[in-house]
Amino acid sequence: MLVYMAKPQKDPTRNADYDSPWKEILERYFQEFLEFFFPVAYAGIDWSKPYEFLDKELQQIVRDAEQGRRLVDKLVKVYTTEGEEAWVVVHVEVQGQHETDFAKRMFVYYYRLFDRYNRRVVSLAVFADDSKTWRPKRFTSELWGCKAQFTFPTVKLMDYDNREVELESEPNPFGIVVLAYLKTRATRKHPEDRLQWKFRLCKLLYGRGYNKQDILELARFIDWLMILPKELETKFDEMLFQYEENQKMRYIASFERYFLEKGEENGQRKARLETLHEGITDILEVRFDHVPEAIVESINNINDTTFLKQLIRNAATVSSPDEFMKLLDHQPVLA
Repeated sequence: MLVYMAKPQKDPTRNADYDSPWKEILERYFQEFLEFFFPVAYAGIDWSKPYEFLDKELQQIVRDAEQGRRLVDKLVKVYTTEGEEAWVVVHVEVQGQHETDFAKRMFVYYYRLFDRYNRRVVSLAVFADDSKTWRPKRFTSELWGCKAQFTFPTVKLMDYDNREVELESEPNPFGIVVLAYLKTRATRKHPEDRLQWKFRLCKLLYGRGYNKQDILELARFIDWLMILPKELETKFDEMLFQYEENQKMRYIASFERYFLEKGEENGQRKARLETLHEGITDILEVRFDHVPEAIVESINNINDTTFLKQLIRNAATVSSPDEFMKLLDHQPVLA
């Protein structure tokens, strides 16, 4: 299954790699992704059996097939409901505009995968570009009575425009993902409207009954996509901070910014260090409920602000306190 997500036009205020969070969302919510966009493919997979991302095999395909800007990002092994093994490929590539040879690109990956693994391959495409008319879904080559035709299902995110109510009530996390994408496009020149939508989407996460980790993952995606000018970002943090206080919940990405900026703006070194120490500990407590005293003590003994800032980011992403403790062993030695 080859899934292609064309890159949206980049927000002029953002310089980060645009496709990375899409990759993370696709991998974390792969099953929900197929259920939302391609229900026929979703129904054909036996989800009672584990699926497996095969990055090593993927790297070999990239080395053999990479030409120009072609890139396969995820290779996934699944089982069909028929009981046989199948290969599923998720292909996410930077693509911000019309590409004449897109259908050919899909065909090239299809036959390379089929030839290499001798497995049936399903190719799917998700377009997140701004063109209403660019909808490639077929590649055909014919000469002297010899004809090859390759057709693949596609989804266009902009087709979800005017389905706002449906997306807001959709329990599948990709309802939020698509709505965040659409509202990012719609508010490019209206930052105040974007602020309100970003806040609204984050509040939706709390009302859907998602577990804490899902809320954090989706909130981080929204935060990455719906970039705001600095003054409005600060306002957003304040709005969400107050909302979370009322709900007795906390939003990790917001806390990361809050403690970083609060520490930077405090001119006294001791107060800045204390703020960073508290920020790291608070993030870990929110994520893991309990933080071993040894970790707290180690954090409080760190006086390198650059290292502390890195630890704030690490605290929001590590999978366990033990993993975080290993990071503390790499504290730079000061002369």
